[in-house]
Amino acid sequence: MNTQEMTHDGADAGHFGWLRQLTKAERRTFIGCKVGYALDAMDTQFLSFVIPTLIATWGLSKGDAGLIGTVTLLTSSLGGWLAGILSDRIGRVKTLQLTILWFAVFTVLSGFAQTFGQLLVLRGLMGFGMGGEWTAGAILMGEVIRAKDRGKAVGMVQAGWALGWGVSALLYALMFSLLPPELAWRSLFLLGIIPAVFVIYIRRFVEEPDVFLAEQRRGASADGAKFTEIFSPRMLSTTLRAVLLTTGAQGGYYAITTWLPTFLKTERHLTVLGTGGYLAMVIAGSYIGYIVSAYLTDRLGRKRNFILFAVGSLLIALAYTRLPVTDNVMLVLGFPLGFFVSGVFSGMGAFLTELFPTRMRGSGQGFCYSMGRAIGALFPFAIGAAGQTLPLGHAIGLFAAGAYGIMILAALTLPETRGKRLES
Repeated sequence: MNTQEMTHDGADAGHFGWLRQLTKAERRTFIGCKVGYALDAMDTQFLSFVIPTLIATWGLSKGDAGLIGTVTLLTSSLGGWLAGILSDRIGRVKTLQLTILWFAVFTVLSGFAQTFGQLLVLRGLMGFGMGGEWTAGAILMGEVIRAKDRGKAVGMVQAGWALGWGVSALLYALMFSLLPPELAWRSLFLLGIIPAVFVIYIRRFVEEPDVFLAEQRRGASADGAKFTEIFSPRMLSTTLRAVLLTTGAQGGYYAITTWLPTFLKTERHLTVLGTGGYLAMVIAGSYIGYIVSAYLTDRLGRKRNFILFAVGSLLIALAYTRLPVTDNVMLVLGFPLGFFVSGVFSGMGAFLTELFPTRMRGSGQGFCYSMGRAIGALFPFAIGAAGQTLPLGHAIGLFAAGAYGIMILAALTLPETRGKRLES
């Protein structure tokens, strides 16, 4: 049974032995969630590559470009919670299909935008599916995989983000080498239809988890007010602490990734930041960080792994902002930057799955991760405001320290859930 409680000491045949032990249904679910998340990342990252072209061809300001990104993050936060509630009603698999179709359609429509206003609305609508896909996929994967391998499996699905990021970079290079910029950015968004085709695979081969079907048979999921249970006296403390955990992780991530390039270009006058080599180092570090963290979350436990990667993320932020670095050193530092600030997320899906009972898992997981994203999205704005009176490097370090400090405190107060048996 998928939700059977397992021990931590069972030896696998090598580091990837657990993959060979998956049933056909588990393997198909793993493929569906990982590829789905990679395609989500691909569609999401297209915007970051075309912003310079939009600034040049449409005359957008940097503020306009930033607004598109902020609106997308905020709508993705709401979309993540709504998808969680929906997954408790209609199922994890149906919600996953719906969210993938949603972000694919609005990515394609973005390619037909004629004005800034149109693009802002379309990317905002795309955000609902972007945030919802993570929630549905993380819950589905967490419920399908046996307890002792849950962290590795969900973490490796999370690693699909780095793969999608890499694919979007390659497609960007291809389209802009074949077409003039004014057509290339549109063609890039039109390629966003690819995820919609993948829904056929999910519809045919991916099944609902046994633990969710058992809950449905008991009729618990039919209660229309069930999503409010995460705010009940029994669950409120867990919900709030989980929000602090995700806020710390995402606030730190946005603080570092949003402002570091500006700091290094304007105050350190480094040129390596805009090169393909530096981007490749960050993406490679991200993927390896996701994988290593996925294994450590099962080996060390959820809480220790969060603390380890939070401390690593803080140290790398301080290294960037306080140490004298050259272009060559910065190129090398791209790897640990991606490794720590991305790897900190690997254990998040499994941990949130284990914190909430099945009947409210979608609502709880969707709300906590999405609220953390919404609050974390405010950190770049706060750094910009603080940077008016403080040196930018100090502001980045201050807010990164605050974010990862919050994450560590939340991790210390939350229960350890490694190997937890899910309710059936």
